[in-house]
Amino acid sequence: MLTVFFITVAALQAQVDISGFVRTYEGAKVKDGDFSIVQQTVNLNFEKRGEKVAFKANPMLYYYNTDSLVFRMREVYMDMYFKNFDLRVGKQQIVWGKADGVFITDIVSPLNLTEFLLPDFDEIRIGVLAAKFDYYLGNSTIEAIWKPVFTPNELPAPGSIWAVQPDFPAPPTFDWSKSKVDYNLGNGSYYLKFSTMTSNIDFDVMGAYTWDASPTMHVEKHFAFDTTTMPPTPVLTGLTVTPEYHRLWVGGGSFSTEIAGFILRGEAAYYNGKYFQTTDPKAQDALVKKDYLNYVVGLDFNVGGVKLSGQFIQKLILDYEDGITEDKNASMGTFLAHYDALRETLHLELFSYVGITTPNALIRPKISYDFDDSFNILLGGNIFVGDRDGWFGQYQDNTMVYMKIKYSF
Repeated sequence: MLTVFFITVAALQAQVDISGFVRTYEGAKVKDGDFSIVQQTVNLNFEKRGEKVAFKANPMLYYYNTDSLVFRMREVYMDMYFKNFDLRVGKQQIVWGKADGVFITDIVSPLNLTEFLLPDFDEIRIGVLAAKFDYYLGNSTIEAIWKPVFTPNELPAPGSIWAVQPDFPAPPTFDWSKSKVDYNLGNGSYYLKFSTMTSNIDFDVMGAYTWDASPTMHVEKHFAFDTTTMPPTPVLTGLTVTPEYHRLWVGGGSFSTEIAGFILRGEAAYYNGKYFQTTDPKAQDALVKKDYLNYVVGLDFNVGGVKLSGQFIQKLILDYEDGITEDKNASMGTFLAHYDALRETLHLELFSYVGITTPNALIRPKISYDFDDSFNILLGGNIFVGDRDGWFGQYQDNTMVYMKIKYSF
């Protein structure tokens, strides 16, 4: 709170541009009527832009229920502008790629998954401490990023309706001694992207030496021997689970082009060095190390004023082995339909994730109305359906309706 106060005072003194919003957001589960979220939000943007330098600070306050206050400094950085390049230093959100609703090459900013994929995507991404260098060559840009400090994904807390307990064969004991990545120069992450725009196509290629933003669960099995049998039979008595973060090499790219009024998009990334859980008794720590390919192809078009978009997403584990707990080929689709009416003040939208390999889905209808340029009210639903083994179907009991009222300034 003191940080927000001092930023506000400094902003008033320096004639900084101030914008933001206040929002109330309530959601209730359909199954039992319990409130799944009661959240009040204050978002502030302080910005000052000059010819050679600029800065931005974006503090956010989340007030949950009636007793929990969460402060986040989502971004706070400084820009420096030169003749052929720019430099941004500080905590910032960095968005890569061209996919909607999925993260393929968009791996610079980790994710806040404490409420699954339901918040707005600019709030799901976590700001990272980084230095970002953009060098301009005509219609092309070379972007280099150094993240000196590792920031992981934020996962749901135990007891949350979004927390999923892994299916262990025996009660686990957790060892958190390796769950922290030390702050030192050797543990930095590095990203490089080349992007260009032509009259026919926009595309980029990227590479990264980074960390897996979610921890790998190393599993050590403990046995006792049943001496009533001959020979004595080993019996599993417990597990020690050690979460640990590992390095990844990533390479990929994305493109978009217009063909006869249709926008064709694509994005792909090759991940080297990912650990996967396995039931193979010979595997050390119940893990195998494999590479995988993740890609998406999308198509956007308009029909009668309705914006339509579809995507096909697939994850392919290479050199697959029996026992890996994930599917060799996991496929999913997304669908978006959006329509504006009443002079673009009434907005109707349907977005859905649809699992193909495992039949399940998340369906997200919503309707919103702009009373004026600053005041908006939104009604929506998050409908989880399908196989409980699926990524979305496991949350069947969390199907909800919600309302957001937002004032922007």
